[in-house]
This record gives sequence, structure tokens and C-alpha cells, in this order.
Amino acid sequence: MSDSTQDTVLIFDTTLRDGEQSPGATLNVEEKLEIARQLSRLGVDICEAGFPIASPGDFEAVRRIAEEVGPLTDGRKTGQPMVIAGLARASEVDIQRAYDAVKAAPRHRIHTFLATSDIHLQYKLKIDREECIEQAATAVRFARSLCDDVEFSPEDAGRSDPQFLVQVLTEVIKAGATTINVPDTVGYTTPDEFGWLVGYLRENVPDADKVVWSVHCHNDLGLATANTLAAVKNGARQVEVTINGIGERAGNTSLEEVVMAVQTRKNFFDLATNIDSTQIMRASQMVSAYTGMAVQPNKAIVGANAFAHEAGIHQHGMLQHHQTYEIMRPESVGLNASRLVLGKHSGKHAFDARLRELGYDLDKDELRQAVNRLKRLADKKKVITDADIRAVIADELYQPHETWKLNHIQVSCGDHSIPTATVSLTGPDGLEYRDAALGTGPVDAIYQAINRIVGVPTKLTEFSLTAVTEGLDAQAETTIRIEQDNGEVNMVVNPQTGNAFVRSYSGHGASTDIVVASARAYVSALNKLIAAQEEVGHHSAAVEISG
Repeated sequence: MSDSTQDTVLIFDTTLRDGEQSPGATLNVEEKLEIARQLSRLGVDICEAGFPIASPGDFEAVRRIAEEVGPLTDGRKTGQPMVIAGLARASEVDIQRAYDAVKAAPRHRIHTFLATSDIHLQYKLKIDREECIEQAATAVRFARSLCDDVEFSPEDAGRSDPQFLVQVLTEVIKAGATTINVPDTVGYTTPDEFGWLVGYLRENVPDADKVVWSVHCHNDLGLATANTLAAVKNGARQVEVTINGIGERAGNTSLEEVVMAVQTRKNFFDLATNIDSTQIMRASQMVSAYTGMAVQPNKAIVGANAFAHEAGIHQHGMLQHHQTYEIMRPESVGLNASRLVLGKHSGKHAFDARLRELGYDLDKDELRQAVNRLKRLADKKKVITDADIRAVIADELYQPHETWKLNHIQVSCGDHSIPTATVSLTGPDGLEYRDAALGTGPVDAIYQAINRIVGVPTKLTEFSLTAVTEGLDAQAETTIRIEQDNGEVNMVVNPQTGNAFVRSYSGHGASTDIVVASARAYVSALNKLIAAQEEVGHHSAAVEISG
């Protein structure tokens, strides 16, 4: 490795691959493209864009990211485009598929993996250690014949025999691996154990200095970030992370936590990253809006309470000097303090300036939509806050393609009346459709009316309502999750893990009216469900024709 690599921790983001494996976090192609563009603006070094063999849709998303996002360099500290990686099991079919998906990117990588723990070898793969070594080396050799940048991961390394890991990694380096990733796949290890393992492998694997050492930790015991940072102290120079820490089961190591730990504790780590930390909040909000996975208020760095102070003694200290109770400034992660008071009399340029300060670089059409929405909000509120702006942007821009568009709703309800809702939608044919329905409450009545128009049976599995700011005029943000309800179990099997889960679809909506926010969220989720149905139908037809 070069000296510069020794001083820099490379950020390998797997939000679009491991993050999307969170139940219900399904993303469509356009959403993945937008997140990938934000990861590039953020300064991510390597983007694992997906698992191309998993489905035709996943392949298409990775291919388009490689073609459209792979060449981007604007605003990046390194001046180089982001590496686009595709995941593949240790088989030629998987590896070829991954290469075909990423090859259009100026910088691309094949990431292949094979389990090495005895429990995985015996029960999942049903092979012995010798076969494991041979399969791993053969896979890397084939990948290297296609691509100069090849990463290998010994899955479940945290529970593997360290001496056997040395044997496997020795052979894959001989076969041409350029990055060795050590995963704590099930979140089993502690920081001391995991840091020791990385140090042991770097000391005992021949030619260890010729590869980049990486780590990928899961949060089953709440130790993912701690384990990752322990590995960094023991020589790891690539970390595999996700925005907001989303991922399988309890999630992955959080990108924002690792980046800000290295940045805030530079005296301890003496390292740097290529991340523009002021883009963190925008990335966090975008991923939350698209996946429908709300960020917990007390989440480090990006939670709503991360820079909030309520206790009197804390507030007093903050008034004297911010460092009394803040080890980093909110501006460093994109939470700028308002300098312009925005309201209904503010002009487009004032809104544009504030949006840019918050990290949003909108084109003319997006800016027009956002300003119009903010002006309408300003008619209802005296002052527009940064939190209001972020909620509007998420609701206005971070939405799926509108197969059905919500025009307006009207509800009637009370403690001695039957809730009734009238709904107007614009359909995919451009025509307006109206219907009315009764419900157990105003939101249920709206959903029943929408279902009567759209004709797609659904089951509501999650409903979350939060206030964006304080006060009676606060905006409400609604996040919901739905499943198709047609009498059939809509099960999806993850080809990497073999885990089966029911596919669900999230929706997001914001408004000063909680009923309107709930309606927007439901239409958003319905559009995702319909788009997924059309994609499955399209690919099924394609397979039938080609067959």
C-alpha cells in the first residue's frame, strides 16, 4: 500500500447492498441511483452498488450506477470517481454477472466471498476446509482475469479458526486479491477480540503489506462501530459501512459514526477519510426517506437529539462555550444554524441559498417545486426552519415515480360520527378518479377510499407519525409500511443468506396536516408496490420470451 493509503481510511459503503437487505428496505432503480449520487457527493471511496445475481432488477440498478454515477468526480476530495463494486458468491456465474454489471464504471471492483467458519462449512456449504481453500482461490483467480480490483471476504471470519484464515487468505492473495475484508458477519466478537484478529492476520499472512485490509462488522451486540474502530487501530485501512447503520438483523457499522470518530478523535487515530462530512445529514435523510426506516432520535451523529440540550446545567454550559457539552459542531455534519429567516415573503434566491447551505444542489425544476411547497408552508407557519426544509425536500423530491398522484382529500369525523373520506387521484392514464369510503378513523377512511380507486389490496404493517418541529404549527412526518394482501404469502429469499422474508413497501409524507401527511405516505408506498409488480411482470415476460 502507498503511504497515503496508510494515513487514510477508505470508506466502502454497502447501503445499496447490505443496507437494502433490511426487511422492508426495498429500493427501486431510480432511488438507488439518487442515493449513489449522494454517496459520490459525500466522498465515499467504494460503493457496493448491489448483488447483481440476486435479480434482474438488482443487476440493472448496478449497471446503471456504473454507467451514470461511476464517472462522477465533481466535488470529490480525491478528484477520482467512486469505485463501483458488485458482490458475488465464489462461483463463475456470480462473478461474471457482477463484472458485467460494474464494468462500465471507470473504476470498478468485484467483491467475492466464501464462508470459512466450521459451522458454515459443515451446515451451509457442506464442504471441508481443503475444498474451501480451493473454491476461494479459484473464484479470486477468475475474478482477477476479468478485473484488476478484486476483494475477497472470508464470511463469518469472526467465528473462524484464525490459523485456517491464514491459510485461506494466503492462497487468495496468491490468486490476485487486492483487498482482504475480514467480516464479523454475525456481530459475535468484542473489540479486543476483533482488533487482535486483524492484527494477527496482518502479521501472519504472507504479502499482507501488498493488500488493503478491510473490515465489515454487524451490530447484533451493539458493538459494530467499536469493533470497526478497534480494527482500524490494528491496521485496517478500509471500513465497510452503511448510512444510518442499516442492514441485516441489527444492522451494520454506521458510516457517520466511524467517519466522525476518526475526524473528532484525530489525536487518537492520527488518520483521515475522504468524506465531506457536511453531506452526512443529507445522505442520512435521503436513505431514511427512501427506505422508510426512521432514524431513532438518540442515534449518534444524525439523530434528532444528537445536538439537542435540555438539562439546565447542559444549557448553561453551552451558553458559556459549546465545547462544554459538544465534542463536534452540528455544522460539521450539515446541520447549519439558520442565518436567514425564511417566510412567505422570502424570494426564490433566499430559499435557493438556504438549500445550498444545507447541501441541496437542485436543478431549476426541483428548485421550483421545493420553493412552491415551502411558500405554501410559509402561509401556515410564521418561520420556516431547517427541519421544515428537510421534511419538504424529503417529501417533494425523495419520492418514487408517481403512477398514482394524490390531488386532494376531504374528511369528516368526530366522536359521534362515522369517519368519511373523499379522495381525488390522478391515474397512470392522466385521468382524475374520485371515490369515498368509511373507516374506523379519518386515516383509515382515506386508505379505504384510495384502495377503492387503485384496486390493489394491501395490509398496513407499520405506521409512524412524528412532529418535525415543536409547536401547534409543526409539520408532521408520516412513515408507513405496507404489504400486498391478496391471500398469497409474498415471500422473498435473499440469495446470499438464504433468509426468507415478506416483501414490504415503505412510504413517506410530510404536511402540517397529519391526515394529509398520512395520505401522501400511503400513496408513496402504493406507487412502490405497483412499480415492483410491474418490474416482476416485465422480467417474467422477458424470461418467458428468451426461454
